[in-house]
Amino acid sequence: MQVAMMTWKTPRRTIDLTHGGVLMGILNTTPDSFSDGGKYNTREIEHALRMVDEGAEIIDIGGESTRPGAAPVGIEEEIRRTIPVIEALREQSKVLISIDTSKSIVARAAIEAGADIVNDVTGLSDPEMASLCADTGVGVCVMHMHGQPLTMQQNPSYGDDGGVIHVVKHYFAERLKCLTEMGIDSECICFDPGIGFGKTLEHNIAILCSLSDLQLDRPILLGVSRKSFIESITGERDPEKRDHATAVITALAYQQGIRIHRVHNVAINLQSLQLGEQCGSHK
Repeated sequence: MQVAMMTWKTPRRTIDLTHGGVLMGILNTTPDSFSDGGKYNTREIEHALRMVDEGAEIIDIGGESTRPGAAPVGIEEEIRRTIPVIEALREQSKVLISIDTSKSIVARAAIEAGADIVNDVTGLSDPEMASLCADTGVGVCVMHMHGQPLTMQQNPSYGDDGGVIHVVKHYFAERLKCLTEMGIDSECICFDPGIGFGKTLEHNIAILCSLSDLQLDRPILLGVSRKSFIESITGERDPEKRDHATAVITALAYQQGIRIHRVHNVAINLQSLQLGEQCGSHK
């Protein structure tokens, strides 16, 4: 069976996703992230390089927690948390670096420090973000979020479980049209359905079962790693003990065409991704 070419362009290199997926390792520099907040704040670079050794092709660095109920962080503090880490990692590795931010000022500082990708949970809502990304040619990840982190889990509604698929797909189409009209190369754009961002357990499951329906000829990034919906299903309260469930989703999502997987535990998800790729090659 012929497979359609799928790439994601960044200034450093273009990622070929036609026949395989990539892992984006999560590096939180926040004291309050739901999973590993504060755990690596004195050894971020060592942890990032370990994830690279384990198979991460992208390191996603964030200085503001977007967990449900999280309060916003000031620009100066977010820069203080992230930029030294980006600079130090860029000195030691050619790995692709992503800045997880919704603020154009932070994104600009990160790009100047060596970041290749902007991962924005607000879908580039900052008025200056789109022009910055267009001018610099960075890779862009546009996520769907219902509401804001502080309030997004307060009774989110999409009409019915199937409605969330329609809403997210329509959002992707609208943002693709708008952002390309603003000068961003479509080859630089990928999308994230925003699992857990203003969605109930039923919404999350509906999305995971319909991932192939969301694709608009652009890659989709999936971020499910250690999230609370896994606890709702398995009863596991310790986020670090949700890695095996995360890895199962990685393999299943790959079978639906998902090629970019944002994870905490790179090693276990690499094995899962390799299994998914091997099974996919025989279809």
